[in-house]
Amino acid sequence: MIGQLRSTVIDCPDPRALAAFYSELLGLPLVHDEDDWVVLGGPPGQHPRLAFQKAPDLRPPTWPEPEVPQQLHLDVTVTDIEAAEKAALALGARRLPGEGEGFRVYADPAGHPFCLCWD
Repeated sequence: MIGQLRSTVIDCPDPRALAAFYSELLGLPLVHDEDDWVVLGGPPGQHPRLAFQKAPDLRPPTWPEPEVPQQLHLDVTVTDIEAAEKAALALGARRLPGEGEGFRVYADPAGHPFCLCWD
């Protein structure tokens, strides 16, 4: 092993706003807060850590259309998809086309796709 994953970093126009969305969605605490860099999770070495980096000119993905392809997405495990969807939409998520066995696709407030998944 060369190293350990420190953080997953999401580019976005407003790091504080998107961090607030994911803090509520995932129950991760705020651990670092600057205008252009916000981190959720625990101290370095504790996982998961999710960071948000200011990218004022970001063009969000147009999933499922390939015009602006997604670069990554998060899968979030839930126990009750209907309750989880209602809560995610109330936080500012929006439903995207696409659903499969055990998952539904959404966009966060900055337009990044993520999935709510269940077993």
